[in-house]
Amino acid sequence: MPTERDQRPLEASGGPPTMADVARIAGVSAMTVSRALKGNSYIAKDTLQRILSAVDQLGYVLDRSAGSLSSRRSGFIAAIVPSIDNSNFADTARGITDALEQTSMQLLLGYTNYSVEREEELIESMLRRRPEGIILTGGQHTPKARAMLANAGIPVIETWDIPENPVDAVVGFSNADAMEALVDSLVGQGYSRFGFIIGSEASDTRGYQRHLGFDRALRRHGLSGDRVVSIEAAPIRMSHGAEAIRHLLQRFPDTDVAVCVSDLPAFGAIMECRRMGLAVPHDIAIAGFGDYEIASVSEPAITTVNVDSYGIGTQAAEQMIAMLENRASAATIKTFYRVELRSST
Repeated sequence: MPTERDQRPLEASGGPPTMADVARIAGVSAMTVSRALKGNSYIAKDTLQRILSAVDQLGYVLDRSAGSLSSRRSGFIAAIVPSIDNSNFADTARGITDALEQTSMQLLLGYTNYSVEREEELIESMLRRRPEGIILTGGQHTPKARAMLANAGIPVIETWDIPENPVDAVVGFSNADAMEALVDSLVGQGYSRFGFIIGSEASDTRGYQRHLGFDRALRRHGLSGDRVVSIEAAPIRMSHGAEAIRHLLQRFPDTDVAVCVSDLPAFGAIMECRRMGLAVPHDIAIAGFGDYEIASVSEPAITTVNVDSYGIGTQAAEQMIAMLENRASAATIKTFYRVELRSST
């Protein structure tokens, strides 16, 4: 999947873009901009189009809180995660909340369902309420989202990834490197015929990076990475893992280990192997990623990669607090990961 190229927004007059900046670029008055953005139906279509184009260029966000707040402080941090029913992202949100307890700030949480378009909508909606800062999952965003974030004038922290061109600060790890470490460990156990089970790479950019790490490790060991089953869903669930392991073994019956993009499809694959009369790991080994709680209680327990989901949240919140208190500038903080070899391999 090609890496998104950043599109830099047109510079405003200094600091976060204002309504006056939009008016200047669109060639209208600030009052006309205000009416247009509040849905005034009397604005001519060509004038509205110029205003909306200027808004996109600047990454301007209408401040709906300006008239009701005597202070510019809103008292909350915004965080956006891909899913609220994924225990790893729930742990990250819990880590943020726990770290914020030392302050008077609250957490406003939104979820994207793995859609960058939905993330863009959430960013705009949250910025209208003027949060103290914003914490994101991953480093890939739409050009408009990047423009809004770059011009927001607040700390922005991207997590769960190490983006090549971060918006501001980063708290995360390389998904590719972590998967590569897992494959190295499995090769060390004697496995050589690797399958890979993944969801929609277009939606799950972290899954895409894990696939890159999988391929990179196998090439380094002189092994084939062609045994791939892709389930066009995000997030990929337990039931998808059951479906995928059947397809994998139908196409490549001599596969000796199936690596899954997360622990959930890995658990589903193990359950399906049982239904098929296959013993894990004797007939085929299964590995996952993320060290969900289900990985340690599964029978057999699932070999996986622990990425400290809770710690990502606490470190992101602590970095946010330090930036807001001017004790730290934007930085890239690399979080740990650890391969957990268990009885499924």
